[in-house]
Amino acid sequence: MNEEEARQKLIENIKHRRSCIKLFLRQERPRRNRLTMASIVGSALAATLTAGPALGGTEFATGVQGALALEQSSIVWQVLCLGAMLASIVAAVSTNLANSHSVADKISAAEACYVQLEGLQTALDLGRLPVEDALQLYQQYTAQVAFVDDVEDTAKSTR
Repeated sequence: MNEEEARQKLIENIKHRRSCIKLFLRQERPRRNRLTMASIVGSALAATLTAGPALGGTEFATGVQGALALEQSSIVWQVLCLGAMLASIVAAVSTNLANSHSVADKISAAEACYVQLEGLQTALDLGRLPVEDALQLYQQYTAQVAFVDDVEDTAKSTR
């Protein structure tokens, strides 16, 4: 394989890898956003549900009991505590899922690699970088995103 053929083959590999990274980002960014929103909303809801009793005490419970025509004020406390507990669980699970799968770190690494590969492709297109150097950089960049599946490999495994 001559130098120009090797350059073109590497450019094709870069384009393919960038498309795999782009697909990964298209799938993972919304997931990260959903987990983040669930965590924020769950935490805020838990705080809101506990604010009334914490600030108003028994007067708050009695007021809600009267407004809702409930027989016992303890029902107010039980419902609020149950709601706060469920909201806290949602927040905790969402946060831990995001952290345990390192979603934010993987997205950041994929975004960085995508940009690095774009620059590498441009340098190769313009003939500003020897193929051997470009190959080393390609291997270095793609090693950072080994978690990104190859689109062809994914398509083969689903058949």
